[in-house]
Amino acid sequence: MKKKGLLIAFMMVFALTAALTGCSGGKSGNGGNAAPNNGSTNKAESNSAGNYTSAKLSGKVTFLTNRTDMIGKEYDDYVKRFNEKYPDIQIEFEASQTDYNQQIKVRMASGELPDLMFIPDIPNSDLPKYFAPLDDLDLSAEVTFKDFKSFDGKLYGITTGNSTSGIIYNKQAFADAGITEIPKTWDEFLEACEKLKQNGVIPLSSNFKDKWPLGSWVFDMPRVIENNKDFPNARLNMDEPFTMDNGYGKAMSLLRTLAEKGYLEKDINSTNWEQSKKDVANGKMGMYFLGNWVINQVIGVGAESDDIGFFPLPFDNSGEIRAAFNPDFFYAVSKDSKNLEATKAFLTWMLEDSGYEDFAGFISPLEGRESKLTQLAEFQATGVELQEGTPDDPKVIEISNKAQIDLPAIAQEFVLAKDPQSVLDKWNKAWAKAKQDLGY
Repeated sequence: MKKKGLLIAFMMVFALTAALTGCSGGKSGNGGNAAPNNGSTNKAESNSAGNYTSAKLSGKVTFLTNRTDMIGKEYDDYVKRFNEKYPDIQIEFEASQTDYNQQIKVRMASGELPDLMFIPDIPNSDLPKYFAPLDDLDLSAEVTFKDFKSFDGKLYGITTGNSTSGIIYNKQAFADAGITEIPKTWDEFLEACEKLKQNGVIPLSSNFKDKWPLGSWVFDMPRVIENNKDFPNARLNMDEPFTMDNGYGKAMSLLRTLAEKGYLEKDINSTNWEQSKKDVANGKMGMYFLGNWVINQVIGVGAESDDIGFFPLPFDNSGEIRAAFNPDFFYAVSKDSKNLEATKAFLTWMLEDSGYEDFAGFISPLEGRESKLTQLAEFQATGVELQEGTPDDPKVIEISNKAQIDLPAIAQEFVLAKDPQSVLDKWNKAWAKAKQDLGY
């Protein structure tokens, strides 16, 4: 993905006075239906002006989604609107009730993939084994983070949206605790946490037990601390990638400090994700450290938009302000779909017309699209430097999988351990062995 295009997409969020035009690209002129017909019809219907109004596609499309909260709600509206254009395509949503990544891997092994899904953490070299190329989608602009899920010159995954990690906070809770300015250093952040705690508010909701909400601490913060967007891939040249004085140890130490000072949930081993959103919305909890995608979810359970703010987490006392900028899940289409063209038509509609990125609080997956999330303006006003992510090195993925590296789980161990160094030693040993066994 071109860095210039991504920066343009982000800066448009903040209503710059310059007129920015999104790059045109991805045009195939065939409505995304270049693939062979697999059981569905493919004829176009035109109106009196000669413009195509709909493609005569039919078939059933199954979409395995992690957004179980949208089933029976927003997804129903999506289907209604989609069927106005494609009346003969049936959309069915499957809810992922377990670990999505693991569920997809099980279905990959069994050869029973849904038509549309999100890509799990597999090497890009494996993408052609399971997924159909998406270069033929008829899109109005280039997709962002294109290099992340491509192989051998073909695109296999398109991000559902992009986000940056930061502190989502309840402005009223801050005001009631006497916090008049957002923290710009780590010490100031700890002071704000103490004021919230003294005022009867849980400073930061970590959802520690659920594990996945710790992702920003271990996927984003290490490279931000190191000021090296490719730091996760630098592990390939390390036998001991987890040390107290590098990005991983420092990031996990920040989380451990918050736990030791009582700034997380009273019982971090008993948390509830859905309830936490309500608690941040009503001010019982003061903050999250997550991506901007959670902002609309907090607003959706009762908070006024004006009461929810967003600022970068100050990770030290230097005054430097950096934050990670990443894609979220990547859409993919099963290469064995019986209704390949219909599935691609639905994916194209999701990217172009659904409005999912605004509902989910994402920055658009298409370059040049303006976001409606006003909290991003507050975030950018801090002068934060956005650090774009880079694709994972396949060798790093291979080593991590063989060593069974689960960074959020390691963070859990680190925070709870009497001796956090022993946790790092344990996983350094596993990493080194896997690296040696694989010949790296």
